[in-house]
Amino acid sequence: MHRTFGSFVSLYLSTAILLIGNGLLGSLVPLRADADHLSATTLGLIGGSYFAGFLAGCVLCPRVVRRAGHIRSFGAFAAAASSAPLVLALFVEPLTWCIFRALTGFCFAGLYMVIESWINEKATNETRGSLFSVYLIVNFIGIVLGQLLLNVASPEGFALFAVVSILTSAALIPVSLTRSVQPAPIQTVNIDIMAVYRLSPVGFIGCFVVGLTNSPFWTMGPVFATHAGLDIAGASYFMTSAILGGALAQWPVGRMSDRMDRRRVIIGICVAAGLGEILLMLTGSLGHPWLLLPAGFLFGCSALTLYSLCVAHANDNAGAREFVSVSSALLLAYAGGAMVGPIAASLVTPLLGFSAIFLFMAAVHGIFILFVFYRITRKEFEPAEPKADFVAIAISRTGPDPVELDPRNAPSANTAAD
Repeated sequence: MHRTFGSFVSLYLSTAILLIGNGLLGSLVPLRADADHLSATTLGLIGGSYFAGFLAGCVLCPRVVRRAGHIRSFGAFAAAASSAPLVLALFVEPLTWCIFRALTGFCFAGLYMVIESWINEKATNETRGSLFSVYLIVNFIGIVLGQLLLNVASPEGFALFAVVSILTSAALIPVSLTRSVQPAPIQTVNIDIMAVYRLSPVGFIGCFVVGLTNSPFWTMGPVFATHAGLDIAGASYFMTSAILGGALAQWPVGRMSDRMDRRRVIIGICVAAGLGEILLMLTGSLGHPWLLLPAGFLFGCSALTLYSLCVAHANDNAGAREFVSVSSALLLAYAGGAMVGPIAASLVTPLLGFSAIFLFMAAVHGIFILFVFYRITRKEFEPAEPKADFVAIAISRTGPDPVELDPRNAPSANTAAD
C-alpha cells in the first residue's frame, strides 16, 4: 500500500500547490476589487465569469487533452493560469478581470481533469476508496492554506498575486518530473440533461441550487466579512471556519442519509443552511463581527455538504454504468447555477449591503425545500431498493468533481434500481 501511495505523491503535491494558489486567488480577487471600489454588481460579474470559464472547460478541455496529451495539456493550462493573476494585478479593469477570471476557470477545469484521470489510471478497485480519501484531505488542506495566505501581504499590493502565479507555476514541477506512465486518452461522455432530470429531479435541481447559493459565498464572502467589521486576517478565518465546517460534517451527514430517505436529510440540511444564512445576515448587519466565525461554521456544515447529498440521491436512481454520465450532467447543473449565482446575489446588495447575499441564499434554499416536499408527495421513499453509497465530494471551487476517482465508479459497484 505504501508503494501504491508513493506513486501518487507527485500528483497529490501538484494538486495541493494548485489548490493553495487558486484558493488564495479566489478570496484575493473580491478583496482587491472591493479595495478598488468596484461595485457589487461588477464583483458578481467577475465571480460569474470564473464559473462560466469553468463550465466551458468541463465541456472543451477533454478535446484539448485528447489532442495534445496529458503532460503537454497540463503545461499549457498551468502556464495560462499562472499568467492570469499577474494580469489582474496590473490591470484593475472590470472587463479585463472578467476575461482572465474566465480563463482561470477554464484552465483549472483542465488541470484537475488531467490530474484526476492520471490518478485514476493507476487506481484499482481495492485502492480507489483510499486514494479518493487522500484526494479529499489534500483538497481541504490546500483550500484552508490558501485562505490563511491572505495574511502574508496586503490584497491591495502586487505580492499576493505574484504568490499565486509562483504557486501555479511550481505545480508544474511534480507532474513534469513524475515517472508515472501518461494515462490513456480521456473518453467522451454523452450527457443527456433532460434524462438526468427525469431520473432525479431533486438531485438535478439540487445541484443547480448548490451552484446558485455557494458561488456567492465563494465570490463575495471575504468582502462581506470585511464590511461586517473583520480585518483581512478575520476574513481569512471566516472563510476557513466555513470550509472546516463543511469538511467535518460531510461524513456524519452522509452516513445519516444512507439510513433514511435522502430527500428528508436534504430538507434538514437546507433548513440548517437557511438558519446559518439568516444568522450571518443578522450578525453582519448588527455589528457583531466575531460571531461570524461560529455562524460561518454552521453555514459550512450545511450548505457545503448539500452537493454530496444531491449527487448521492441522483445515483440512488441510476445504474452503475450510468454513474459517470449522471455525475457529469450534475456537474454542468452546478456550474450553470454557479455562473448565475454571484450576479443574481449582487442585485440584492442595495437592500442590506453585502449581508443581503445571505438573504438571497436563504430564499433560494427555502424555495428548494418546497420543491423537495413536492417531490416527496409525488414519489414515496422505497427503502427496499438498494442505495448508492454516499461519497463525500471535495469542497473546491477550482475543479470538477473527481468523477473518475469516485469509489462508486468501479465495476464492483452496486447497481441501484432504475
